[in-house]
Amino acid sequence: MAYTFQVTVDSAAPHALADWWADALGWEVEPSDEEFIRSMIAAGHASEDDTTTHRGVLVWRVGQAIRHPEGLDRAPRVLFQLVEEAKTVKNRVHLDVRTGEDDPATVVERLVAKGAVHLHDGNQGPYSWSTLADPEGNELCISH
Repeated sequence: MAYTFQVTVDSAAPHALADWWADALGWEVEPSDEEFIRSMIAAGHASEDDTTTHRGVLVWRVGQAIRHPEGLDRAPRVLFQLVEEAKTVKNRVHLDVRTGEDDPATVVERLVAKGAVHLHDGNQGPYSWSTLADPEGNELCISH
């Protein structure tokens, strides 16, 4: 049997990082269901402390997901989850972002202008890429 999965990224500020990645990938932030959240609080399954407000919307405090605009059949969901401890070592997993028709150098410039850090460029045979770090230090590679 084959399984599905989502990618989960630990984050100090999951809602802000989800916004950054949604913009970086051209994806969408999953909408919050404020009515559902309020019903969970009213039923005693959650408390106000489990929530926060992000961009004027009531959201779960512990995480935020993004998804491909064409749905989960197109690409796995990415969940940014709140963790208390700071990132201390290099991530052992990262995303390779393929730009398709878009010029990778232009994408790198755009992401750096939005808070990414350009770490280095690499190549192997005819393939080349740029390695960046997102605003929380998680690495990603940009290539065709």
